[in-house]
Amino acid sequence: MSHPPAPGSADLVLTGGPVHTVDPARSRATSVAVRGGRIVAVGHDEVRELIGPRTEVVDLAGKLLLPGFQDAHVHPMGAGLELGLCHLGDTTDADAYLRRIAAYAREHPGVEWITGGGWSLESFPGGSPTAAALDAIVPDRPVFLPNRDHHGAWVNSRALERAGIDARTPDPADGRIERDAAGNPTGMLQEGAVHLVGRLVPDPTPQEQLAGLLRAQAVLHSHGVTAWQDAIVGTYANLTDPAPAYLTALDRGLLTARVVGALWWDRERGAEQIGELVARREELSRDRFRTGTVKIMQDGIAENHTAAMLSPYLTGCGCASDNSGISFVEPGELRKYVTELDAHGFQVHFHALGDRAVREALDAVEAARAANGNRDTRHHLAHLQVVHPADLPRFRALGASANLQMLWAAHEPQMDELTLPFLGAERGAWQYPFGDLLRAGATLAAGSDWPVSSPDPLQAIHVAVNRVSPEAPGDTPAFFPEQRLDLGTAIAAYTAGSAHVNHLDDVTGSITVGKAADLVVLDRDPFAGPPEEIAATRVLTTFVEGRRVHTGA
Repeated sequence: MSHPPAPGSADLVLTGGPVHTVDPARSRATSVAVRGGRIVAVGHDEVRELIGPRTEVVDLAGKLLLPGFQDAHVHPMGAGLELGLCHLGDTTDADAYLRRIAAYAREHPGVEWITGGGWSLESFPGGSPTAAALDAIVPDRPVFLPNRDHHGAWVNSRALERAGIDARTPDPADGRIERDAAGNPTGMLQEGAVHLVGRLVPDPTPQEQLAGLLRAQAVLHSHGVTAWQDAIVGTYANLTDPAPAYLTALDRGLLTARVVGALWWDRERGAEQIGELVARREELSRDRFRTGTVKIMQDGIAENHTAAMLSPYLTGCGCASDNSGISFVEPGELRKYVTELDAHGFQVHFHALGDRAVREALDAVEAARAANGNRDTRHHLAHLQVVHPADLPRFRALGASANLQMLWAAHEPQMDELTLPFLGAERGAWQYPFGDLLRAGATLAAGSDWPVSSPDPLQAIHVAVNRVSPEAPGDTPAFFPEQRLDLGTAIAAYTAGSAHVNHLDDVTGSITVGKAADLVVLDRDPFAGPPEEIAATRVLTTFVEGRRVHTGA
């Protein structure tokens, strides 16, 4: 049944569908009317009755209208800043990295530190570049370049000297300094060791931070993203706290997205910081920016063997090693912290890649539920690279959402060369179990983790549906194809699912009467074409509350 048009003319009518509403009661329509930033009618020809002399009419001409995408795990300011520095994120060619770094150093002779980043682990043997390669092109200034996942950094000898790192420097408890056979640092820092150098890099100015945030917002809007959860609000390693930039953007009327900020949990401290987080929530939350979430990074990444696993990683010969990764927060303490955070009404956003980290996070949620009851805190676990099958039904039972980075579920060099050989066949098949999570009744949300990977939801949705990277050759096998999602489910995760995680589902996430007109127009209807062509879809226009925030060429 059509929603009856509200009396009076609309400000905006989009018609000539199709409209994919992500509303289970009515999945498809052809016309939508907007007044005062809100959707006032969804239906077909009857919606055109709301067209008045001042109504803007958009002819969809067969192009698909969707709710705005919502990124449930992203680092916008860092991404925007990186784009303005020595940016390495758009290639995997090691020689191109060196040419670009050398050119940046020549073009910025007055810059004290050469920084930026975004390089890929797959570009170097074992994922570990060397200081010697940087010394050959920048011998006179320190170089600090985080990789694309920001779990490691490539530095030159001058940077190591500035930090006082040599063969005698011990590894921090939460990281590793890569070394040669003699114990000398090679120029690659992992996890907590990144901070040994990163803390020396000058912070960007407030003007640079605001520019980075606005640059990132424009990129996200260009991909149809109208809301997101910033996965680190606070100071961590070399990342600058984005909160001041968000508040400045709010004060100047420049923040057009809806943002949930996940306050950073300092893993070197304990429960004493919870009072400070409560105070920060009160201080920072207003209008389009709210900070009712706490981010806890429970482990690292599989490629450098710091993701926390239930059994040891394999060695190059296929034998068990003595390394099962790192749990950054002791599991018993994690349960206590999450229980107290939950009691204070915080959502907890877990970074959990390995199967042990996933289990520890779920155990913490279970402890909170047992102590506090089923509060509407909507805890969620991001990344979920390896999930033990026994833990799949716990997501539904505990009301913990699965925050998927869909783009990663494909064969590519980082997976095939740095991950699968060290996980083994059985555990390797537990990676990115999107289909199993759906069948187990988990709520699915989605995010990009940009600048770790592309911020384009359509690229990620392509992989969720095909389990093949958009750039892969035609003969590339699907990555555990039994874990594919259908297109509607993948879109729902990137819209209604993320809106649920963000506590925005009362105002966004679907095209229904009364909700905000956060909308995106695509250049085609991907439901009408083959799944292999989903990634070719582009965003034409993005609206927030009925106002254009992006218009494509």
